[in-house]
Amino acid sequence: MSNTYSQIYVQVVFAVKGRQCYIREPFREELQKYMSGIISGKQQKLYAIYCMPDHVHLLLSVRPGIAISDLVRDIKANSSSFIKAKKWVNSEFSWQTGFGVFSYHKSQAGNVVEYILNQPEHHKKKTFRQEYLDFLKEHEISFEEKYLFEFYDHQQ
Repeated sequence: MSNTYSQIYVQVVFAVKGRQCYIREPFREELQKYMSGIISGKQQKLYAIYCMPDHVHLLLSVRPGIAISDLVRDIKANSSSFIKAKKWVNSEFSWQTGFGVFSYHKSQAGNVVEYILNQPEHHKKKTFRQEYLDFLKEHEISFEEKYLFEFYDHQQ
């Protein structure tokens, strides 16, 4: 798209179906690299990624020629197939339907990168449910409880 200029920063958050703690440390980095490849293959830029045992955070800059929902669909579908092919999970693996996407100004990007990369420390103080509800409230997003992720109390 000639003469089209943009700078759109978004944090994407999605969870493992049933909030199972399937993303284990021995393969976390390989999964993150695989997801990074999906994102760069779609000509988008990844600034930060962290796969917690039961959910994922990404900070991306998104070009205007792609729908965020299409990008997230591709990341989830391809990474799910990758996890299954690697046999990292003994049972059926899938991501929960839906995702959260939160926009940021460029001046906030550094703080969001730091936040994402420090997920393990952050979740020692706050559950994923608390974190997600805080995002929704901070970004003034209306929601209905029945449409949120399935939330369970897991040890992180």
